[in-house]
Amino acid sequence: MKKKLIVPPLSGTYMLSAMIGFMVSIIYIFPRWPPWGLAFSLTFLAMFLASMKSMTYADPEHFVTMEKKKGKKKK
Repeated sequence: MKKKLIVPPLSGTYMLSAMIGFMVSIIYIFPRWPPWGLAFSLTFLAMFLASMKSMTYADPEHFVTMEKKKGKKKK
């Protein structure tokens, strides 16, 4: 029997931070300190790939309930 893969929903700011972090790592950090630039860029690339997987396979209903819970906490 095959188990259904459960993918948690990730927010759009997670994807945005991954893209910005990757660009900063490649443009500013890698030319000065190549080992650190490579490590940071691989980390942010993994974050971006996780957000793409979440955008593709996550159930939209989970994201809606997550946003509703976040809105209740602010009040």
